[in-house]
Amino acid sequence: MERKTVFKGRLLPYLLVAPQLLITIVFFFWPAGQAVWFAFLRQDAFGIRTSFVGLENFQDLFADPLYLETLRNTLVFAAGVSCIALGTALLLAVMADRQIRGAGLYRTLLVWPYAIAPAIAAVLWIFLFHPQIGMLGRALNGAGIPFDYKLNGNQAMLVVILAAAWKQVSYNFIFFLAGLQSIPKSVLEAAAIDGARPAYRFWTVTFPLLSPTTFFLLVVNLVYAFFETFGVIDALTKGGPGRATETLIYRAYIDGRVNLDLGMSSAQSVVLMLVVILLTAVQFRFIERRVHY
Repeated sequence: MERKTVFKGRLLPYLLVAPQLLITIVFFFWPAGQAVWFAFLRQDAFGIRTSFVGLENFQDLFADPLYLETLRNTLVFAAGVSCIALGTALLLAVMADRQIRGAGLYRTLLVWPYAIAPAIAAVLWIFLFHPQIGMLGRALNGAGIPFDYKLNGNQAMLVVILAAAWKQVSYNFIFFLAGLQSIPKSVLEAAAIDGARPAYRFWTVTFPLLSPTTFFLLVVNLVYAFFETFGVIDALTKGGPGRATETLIYRAYIDGRVNLDLGMSSAQSVVLMLVVILLTAVQFRFIERRVHY
């Protein structure tokens, strides 16, 4: 039986939502509007004069081969982070869903890394892969395998992908575990009675029932890789060596904060904002339809 709240006056409902609306306008809509406006402007080197240039910033942006290279790096980075984070989290969730002794402690320990700040997570991976002070880095070099992510672009990309994916595994683990626990046990028992082996049961019964959760997490991980990995990249490689790990979000920071080119930086921010809108629209479109195989 549904219960509805009826307010006696019209003012109270608006007062209740006013704080949230104020925060949204000040910290989301206002900065986004400023970014869109500055994307159509160009300043001189000293920031004294500003002129309206229309779409020239966007034209220069997509005509820049370095930006296209950064876009390629971002796609490789996002694909790597999403695949590793989702695959590892699903494996850990399947293991944690079993009836074993100490399962509660095991699940709690797997969730903890999500509370670590991105920059701190990057420092932990420095202590692992740094060629001079890292445990694994020194071990690889000692074994005759040349490893220095500060000089090798492919190795640097691999390290930042692993660090960013490790940070996101805990988030994915929570959702996958909740999805596994929501699957009716009777369905799995019926498949077992029919003689289906565990691996076959997982890919034909369990994983299809996890498809809404998997698709939701895929979109969330792509957004995370595009926008929330600045701290990891800045602490580990600062976009190097030779722009090998420079992503779109880091390029926007370099152009706006370091090079003080607000027009180009704002144009890049608008492009990223359109990517978020597109991913969000796709997510709502397919999640509402309840994706199933």
